[in-house]
Amino acid sequence: MNLHAKPNVPVLDSYWMPFTANRQFKKAPRLFASAQGMHYTDVDGRTVLDGTAGLWCVNAGHGRRQIAEAVERQLTTLDYAPSFQMGHTIAFDFAERLAAIAPGPEGAKLDRIFFTGSGSESVDTALKIAVAYQRAIGQGTRTRLIGRERGYHGVGFGGISVGGLVNNRRVFPQLPGTDHLRHTFDPVRNGFVKGQPEHGAELADDLERLVALHGAETIAACIVEPVAGSTGVLPPPKGYLERLRSICDRHGILLIFDEVITGFGRLGAPFATDFFGVVPDIVTTAKGLTNGALPMGAVFASRKVHDALMQGPEGAIELFHGYTYSGHPAACAAGIATLDIYESEGLLGRAKQIQAEWDAAIHSLKGLPHITDIRTIGLIAGIELDSREGAPGTRAYDVFVDCFAKGLLIRVTGDIIALSPPLIVERGQIGEIVEILGAAIEAAA
Repeated sequence: MNLHAKPNVPVLDSYWMPFTANRQFKKAPRLFASAQGMHYTDVDGRTVLDGTAGLWCVNAGHGRRQIAEAVERQLTTLDYAPSFQMGHTIAFDFAERLAAIAPGPEGAKLDRIFFTGSGSESVDTALKIAVAYQRAIGQGTRTRLIGRERGYHGVGFGGISVGGLVNNRRVFPQLPGTDHLRHTFDPVRNGFVKGQPEHGAELADDLERLVALHGAETIAACIVEPVAGSTGVLPPPKGYLERLRSICDRHGILLIFDEVITGFGRLGAPFATDFFGVVPDIVTTAKGLTNGALPMGAVFASRKVHDALMQGPEGAIELFHGYTYSGHPAACAAGIATLDIYESEGLLGRAKQIQAEWDAAIHSLKGLPHITDIRTIGLIAGIELDSREGAPGTRAYDVFVDCFAKGLLIRVTGDIIALSPPLIVERGQIGEIVEILGAAIEAAA
């Protein structure tokens, strides 16, 4: 009998699962039943240590009663209200709370908040805001959007167009007028790095090349992840983001940081913007915004961008854009409760406190069979494995399955293992992650 072939497992046929090999999964399903703190419990009653904060989102750990109670109160008070030409107070309250910790320095915070339902929606919203901004300031020829190879910006048509992961793009048409910077992965010069690599700042000059190719007057915005996550954790080289900011300023191009992963404490600061000290014009967020309890995203815009659109007759809609669930009352309640937890427990800075131990523990895996690179920054790690000849991705997948059987959840993308545990992870649990993972890597011949 398969480890999870239980008679009481639900029928699996109807659910078309996302980013999953459905036929493979349904032959040997891995099913969770509950979660608390740092652990899931599966349908067999086994506890599984969460090494990925769900999908980079459960930053404060699972089963937070404070969030659940806030959502329950909101649902029984005001379950839903429209946000088109109407409002409800908790959305404004949440926006004010977010504005107080918004990316950027005092006096220049990105404190104008547009609510969405996910990271993908946040990205498409940010791209539309960027194009609308350029038109509002009389730069209507600026419609081109620049992304980066190996970038991940969700699964909307805008996100896959500026994204640079081939499997997300190859089946689908993309928006016209997009282009890409080169990625920053350089294993020869930057192997086994803790924090930011020393080499590669000059790769930001790719934007100058694209300006020369297309003309600055055609480019609305450039979007990058400060730390590329879904591609396998690529921290930015020292000076890279600063250089990109300077080039954008020189040519009137808006800079967008996709902080869906790095937002809300993943690097030991509220946002990567704060961690790196580089301020973009727009920031996209989701995931940790509500601790994963309810779907929600938020776009943070500078006052320069926001105010440029607040022109014309007062009765005119400034941005023809929005979602049925923008600022959903229950999601706002979850978000406020999440911010309360982050603040009371100091979680937005905790990754900085345990950074050295995290780095040492993860890099202790160096030298195990098949490991070709290890990258750590904040409370994130990417561990790259040799691909099997003719079967890329299978080695990391075998490690993933073995870890799950031994009580650890990891994430894999191709032959790269990604780790991003909840910010409440204890030092002993870091050791447990490394012990289980190391044994699984050794077993993956």
